[in-house]
Amino acid sequence: MNMKANQPWVSICQVTDIPKLGSRVVQRDAGNVAVFRSAADVVFALLDHCPHKGGPLSQGIVHGESVTCPLHSWNIDLATGEARAPDEGCARRFPVKVVEGEVFLSL
Repeated sequence: MNMKANQPWVSICQVTDIPKLGSRVVQRDAGNVAVFRSAADVVFALLDHCPHKGGPLSQGIVHGESVTCPLHSWNIDLATGEARAPDEGCARRFPVKVVEGEVFLSL
């Protein structure tokens, strides 16, 4: 994760507020952000918009460190935002960090 020192970090929730293998949505005018939690409690943030047809990734199924889009079953890597082969495309990633159980997002 490449984070700039001057990025504004916004507290969005506690890790425990995100279900394991689930997500929460941060609403914003420029497009919602889906915040995911893996079974290992790793937190990821992607634009809530599949690169294929714009499906809401937050409504997809999380497995391992991937999410499957609910519209056309594209698998998106949560760490990179990249669609898994044979599909091609990328969902925008957002820097996220966890400090003492609190989730921070850089928008």
